[in-house]
Parts: sequence; C-alpha cells; structure tokens
Amino acid sequence: MQVHTNINQLPIFRNAVITIGTFDGVHTGHQQIIAQLKREADAINGETVIITFHPHPRKVVAHKEVFILNTLEEKTELLRQRGIDHLVVVPFDESFAQQTATEYIEHFLWQKLHPHTVIIGYDHRFGKNRQGDYHLLEDYGKQLGFIVKEIPEHVLNDITVSSTKIREALLNSDVATANNYLGYDYFFEGLVVEGNKLGRTLGYPTANLQVGHAEKLVPGNGVYAVIAVAGQSSYKGMMNIGVRPTVDGKKRVIEVNIFDFNHDIYGSNLRVYIKYYLRGEVKFNGLDELKNQLALDRMSALKVL
Repeated sequence: MQVHTNINQLPIFRNAVITIGTFDGVHTGHQQIIAQLKREADAINGETVIITFHPHPRKVVAHKEVFILNTLEEKTELLRQRGIDHLVVVPFDESFAQQTATEYIEHFLWQKLHPHTVIIGYDHRFGKNRQGDYHLLEDYGKQLGFIVKEIPEHVLNDITVSSTKIREALLNSDVATANNYLGYDYFFEGLVVEGNKLGRTLGYPTANLQVGHAEKLVPGNGVYAVIAVAGQSSYKGMMNIGVRPTVDGKKRVIEVNIFDFNHDIYGSNLRVYIKYYLRGEVKFNGLDELKNQLALDRMSALKVL
C-alpha cells in the first residue's frame, strides 16, 4: 500500500475506486466497505483508494476533544493488512474545511484524484457547513464521467453502532465486546518509563507505559490478560490500568508484567494487545495481600491466554 500525504503530488491512479472516511478502528463495519471497494476495483482492473483525514475533522470544525481507537500509524498498518492499494491522508485544516461542496468536488476530488468510481453512504456530507450530499456528487459524476455508488444502509448502521459500542465497551473494560466489533484485539503502544519499582520488590516487575498519543483511547481501570510485543518477540503477560489504591491511589498508571521476561527495555516502545479482562481494581490490606492476588492474577492470565 502506498501512503500519500501531499495531495498536490498524487500519482495518476488506474481506474481509481475511492471511498472517503475517518475509518477509526478499521473495525468489522469498515471491513465491509473495504470488501465492497475491492470487489468494485477487481471488476474494472482498478486500484483501491481510501481518503482519510488527519487530524480528525471534528477536532478542527467543532474544536472538540476527540478520543480515537487508532493513531494514524495504527490505522495505516491495519489498512495495509486489508490489502488497500493507496491511502490518501488529507491534512485537515480550516482552509480545507472552508471549501464549498462544489469546490471540494471540482478542485479536490476530480482534479487531484480523477476517480472512476466513488463509493459513499447515502448520508455522506461534505464541504463547508456540510452542504454537499450524495445527490450532488451523483450529478457531478454524470457531468464529469465518474460513477457514484452507495454504501448499503445496513453497513453504515453497523459502522455507527460498532464505533459507539467499541468506545463504550473499552471505557467499561468490556474487552470481549470491543474485540468482537473490532475483529481483532485492541492494542496500544507506549514508551517504557521508570516507575517506583514496587513490582520488582513484590516479585512482579512491571513495564510502566506512557502512551504517546493523548487522544488514544485507554481502556477502563482493571487488570487484563495481554500479549506484549517487545522488538520482534511476543510474550504473555498481565496489565494493570489504574491508580494503585493499595500503594498511593493518586496517579493513573499503566503497568505491564511480562511473563518469563528479564530484559531492560527502558526507553523503548512496547505494544500491548488486550486479550481478556480479569478483574477490577481493588484496594488490598497491605502488600502481602496484594502479592497473593498478583499470584492468582498470573494464574488466571495464563489460563485464559
């Protein structure tokens, strides 16, 4: 997959079959659109092109805080795995947002991408004040010579429901529901930073993670069974997200105890795939009780992993 971040230097696509969206999560609903995109492209010996925006349009237009399921890098990785030919990342700013619907079609969609087919939802809106819709694009398609096809309503409903349910599920530590809608295990990456080394004292050394993207959604507090990826190797482990009420109960931290692992990884990135939710965060009566629970958590994690 080729990734294009300069919309003024795009190649000439071969029979471009295009769809447009944020594709946050690249979840099972999105995967239905991708399958349709690939079918259409295969039928005309064309190339699949996904247009997405960075940062999230809502952040620019509505000036709202946005929590995302995927960083741009993660989204790119997931789309590459799905066999997309081209990803066009549009730098979304006030200037782009101020385009009228006709300017968007004429100056961006047609002049820069020359689509053969555009696949969008019946409720898709574009241009300043969301003036443009499916019918306007269809009219332009007839004039300029490209085809406009509709994403089925049930697929669009799947996307809306999935995105909402995934976010709600993760915030409520319901990993099973989130992973089911995603079609893969939710993951995030963080820089391994120095902690207070209490885990090492208890016999359960942890990698303390500092998530680099402030907008990346971190699941709700609790203990999870995880797969941790350090370098090229994967390891079983357990992770605690929370304020550690037995110790201090103030700062929210992410701590990963990697099983059968004894390497110094301070300053490196660790990717964590969240497999199962084990239990909620509990305040124990001292460190001995906490240590006993960690032994039980390890056994639970190994059992489900």
